[in-house]
Amino acid sequence: MRLKLFLPVFFFLIAFSTAEASFPVKRAATTEQSTTITNDSESELFTPAAAAAGYDKWVAVAFWFFLGIFAAHRWYAKKPAGWNILFILTLGGLGIWAIVDLINILTDNF
Repeated sequence: MRLKLFLPVFFFLIAFSTAEASFPVKRAATTEQSTTITNDSESELFTPAAAAAGYDKWVAVAFWFFLGIFAAHRWYAKKPAGWNILFILTLGGLGIWAIVDLINILTDNF
């Protein structure tokens, strides 16, 4: 019985005693960053696998039309899995989310 009372109190005290901070925290750190961007078209590698891995708007539209209920267009565009599953469970947001996706695909905002 003592242990059942002791453990919650112990963890409560540990949790709040170690979570101390004095605000505002002032930090003085300076960093310098330089970026050089070069555009070498010769450095890009074109392989059949790399070309197949690209995103095509019309393939996404076909996926939306034929397999939209399974969020195939979203999987194809590599959208986050959690949102894709939510899309499937809500039937494309009762169609509204699906129509918004189609508009975004056609306007290249997807």
